[in-house]
Amino acid sequence: MNTRGKKIAIAPMMDWTDRHDRFFLRLITRHALLYTEMVTTGAVLHGDRERLLGYNPAEHPVALQLGGSDPAELAEAAGIAEDFGYDEVNLNVGCPSDRVQSGRFGACLMREPELVARCVEAMRARVAVPVTVKCRLGVDEQDPEKSLPAMASAVRASGCRTLIVHARKAWLDGLSPKENRDVPPLDYELVYALKRSMPDMEIIINGGIEHVSGMVEHVAHVDGVMLGRAAYQNPWILVELDRLFYGDDHPLPTRHEVIENFIPYVESELARGVHLHAMTRHILGLFQGCPGARAFRRHISENAPRPGAGVDVIREALVPIRDPALETLSAAE
Repeated sequence: MNTRGKKIAIAPMMDWTDRHDRFFLRLITRHALLYTEMVTTGAVLHGDRERLLGYNPAEHPVALQLGGSDPAELAEAAGIAEDFGYDEVNLNVGCPSDRVQSGRFGACLMREPELVARCVEAMRARVAVPVTVKCRLGVDEQDPEKSLPAMASAVRASGCRTLIVHARKAWLDGLSPKENRDVPPLDYELVYALKRSMPDMEIIINGGIEHVSGMVEHVAHVDGVMLGRAAYQNPWILVELDRLFYGDDHPLPTRHEVIENFIPYVESELARGVHLHAMTRHILGLFQGCPGARAFRRHISENAPRPGAGVDVIREALVPIRDPALETLSAAE
């Protein structure tokens, strides 16, 4: 099957996809679109923007996900994001946490598609970069066969051309945010049906996708795939994306080369006062499946949080990785 031209993205994940993680992932894939953690409009408008929005230029293409429901505030925040150089601004209509609900944004907005449309319209009027929406199938007692098309139709009418769908409902009453990532059943077919009914919309599917083979299956039906926890916990699955989906046949790095390329970044961030653990927590899954991976994780987990820890901790952790031949294994296997 022809996979070229399909979009691959790494999902926004709170406490995970920070600037250090994004720089690290960019060493594995040159082309996948990386997303920030969700940032609220209030934080963008009134907080420390460099801390919240700053990133390394090597992260491009990179998108900012915003949380909010006030069209004027979202438009202003989108303008700030564009000034920072982000390649896309995404509106969160999928996060089910209590804090998000209390602020009237996230998944609870599935009940208010017309408000979402007004938000998107205001953002698009302010910026030239793409404005996209990430949503669920529905929330609580909504019928997904009605709530998802209603949201898609509303944002399409506002000029949005890309909808990212986490193919689960969110239960705001009765499930925790963690449970909402796993308990509601996946319904990929409903997302496929949405694409068939709206061929002019770019539909990206998200939720429960763990392997490259699954990604290939999905793009037979939709325009792209957004990977979440699988990309974080086993980042090496990303190594084949550039070839499969973007036609880039550059020589693939080895895991060790990725680490060596990450070390100069770590050194520069340490010099800025960033703690080692803030960066190394993102690399723990790199050697998953390799002999010595457990010792690698243990050494970093035990030593990186110590005061004054430096890059020697990373180099020492590499010693137990005994089988470089494993690095050539296909990420799809």
